[in-house]
Amino acid sequence: MEHDRIVALDGPLNFRDIGGYKNNKGQHIKWNKIYRSDSLSSLSKGDEQKLADRRIVVDIDLRSTYEQNAAPDKQWPGVRYVDAHIYSDNPKENKGDNKLFRFIHHIPDMGDNFLGKIYQQVLLNSHSQEEFAKIFAELIELPEDDALVYHCSAGKDRTGMTSALILTALGVDDDTIAQDYLLTNELYDFAVSKQYPDENQIAKLVSKMNLTKGEGPAIRGITETIRKGWGSFDNFFKRELGFSQKDLDRFRKMYLE
Repeated sequence: MEHDRIVALDGPLNFRDIGGYKNNKGQHIKWNKIYRSDSLSSLSKGDEQKLADRRIVVDIDLRSTYEQNAAPDKQWPGVRYVDAHIYSDNPKENKGDNKLFRFIHHIPDMGDNFLGKIYQQVLLNSHSQEEFAKIFAELIELPEDDALVYHCSAGKDRTGMTSALILTALGVDDDTIAQDYLLTNELYDFAVSKQYPDENQIAKLVSKMNLTKGEGPAIRGITETIRKGWGSFDNFFKRELGFSQKDLDRFRKMYLE
């Protein structure tokens, strides 16, 4: 059966299925289970029906509270909305810069890679880790015949970080993860990215990120930091996100074939 990675919709430009990718054991991620997207505030009625037809029953919104209020998600029949804003509304909680942890675990230096630095800070941040744990909990509890979508504003940064974690958990290699991340550059119109007033620090940062095209090395802020900091995704998943090996085994069994 042929599957389309990119889902054509009237509103969102960057809605896609992460199924089909091959992992390091020769298994493939199941199609029609996990979707990633840009903002879902512009869904048409036809779009809403398409998502309902695909049995997408969970909508995980990674955007800040400010963005959520400025452009609320459209809802479709049967969907449940989940707020999992990756960036804390309190800017002081977004630093994620544990110098002792960096020193002990030889965390890679992202140099002047703007996006890579931010991704790394997010990964080391306790608030973000709580939200990532929430996302994985939703994935683990998803009914067998249903699907889930997670999204931010452009579908690049917060969505890209989340995708990198999910794909890493499923054993997909770094090059494939980077290719998936870079697809946004082909699909999303950065020129029409929504801008927010400067007085909101999180929204200001998001605006800058949304105007910055992704580069392959940026996603190393997730993949390499996990390897250097924790040795493996399994360790990160258990130590920082609070899951068990049984949870991880169940997750892989659910989404690999």
